[in-house]
Amino acid sequence: MSVAQIGFDAEASLTWVDLTQALQAGHQLPKAEISDILLYRNKDTLLNRAAWIDGMGQLVKVATIFPQNPTQDLPTVNGSVTLYDDLTGLLSAVIDFHLVTKWKTAGDSLLSAKLLARPDAQNILIIGAGTVAKNMVLAYQSHWPNARFTVWSRSFVGAEVMAALFPNMCATQDLAGAVAQSDIICTATMSTTPILQGAWLRAGTHLDLIGAYRPDMREVDDLALKRASIFVDSRVTTISHIGELKDPIARGVIDASDVKADFYDIASGAFARSSNTEITIAKNGGGAHLDLMTADYISRAWQNRKSS
Repeated sequence: MSVAQIGFDAEASLTWVDLTQALQAGHQLPKAEISDILLYRNKDTLLNRAAWIDGMGQLVKVATIFPQNPTQDLPTVNGSVTLYDDLTGLLSAVIDFHLVTKWKTAGDSLLSAKLLARPDAQNILIIGAGTVAKNMVLAYQSHWPNARFTVWSRSFVGAEVMAALFPNMCATQDLAGAVAQSDIICTATMSTTPILQGAWLRAGTHLDLIGAYRPDMREVDDLALKRASIFVDSRVTTISHIGELKDPIARGVIDASDVKADFYDIASGAFARSSNTEITIAKNGGGAHLDLMTADYISRAWQNRKSS
């Protein structure tokens, strides 16, 4: 069995629509078995994630997250992705880590937004101006092609640089004002303390929370969580592991039972907003099973391209 080496040249075969459909289909298979190992050195993180989905295969993804790397003109996040055959366990593909991470992370939150945001959403706020933030613009544009984007970053210069990349985007220094005018808000930061205050939110807003991935990280405050209906991509990888939920649950601000649904509840119709005035929050935990579903989609798209 040949091992495919798949890099960014595979992107020509990928679409956000097909990816979100693949993610939904993956959640119709038997529930994934997943395991994470996280090691820390101050702000540096080594994350080893593995997933097995019966009927799809196995994946191992190793990520290193070094926040100081940009000072050396190096990516913050690096790693490797290996995909294994479902029937034999043989290595079937080595896929570019950044390719899988880009499409998994943005596709995860895009799927949440497609299911939870109001259909008439037009104003989208991106909090953060890094790589993930830019990828989210591309993902959102695939579903809301006429959306107007605003970007806020702690560095206004960084926000202006990002805004210059997209003709339908402007930068702002007024975060509270931008939040109050937004239909969809995406947080993609490395913050350890809340940036967004729940008092700023207007009725009907949807929030995609991406940045927090460690127990000591938060992007929104307690009031935002109390005002919103809370959804996650996976209960297993978020509730007890990520500070956005783990911290307020430990302090009794919210309860684990306040999480209304995860992606395994899509088929039942539970992963949905109940009214146009409901505030919804979707926490993106990005577990290894989502990496597996994304890598499987990329591999199939790549193979279909080669055979056509």
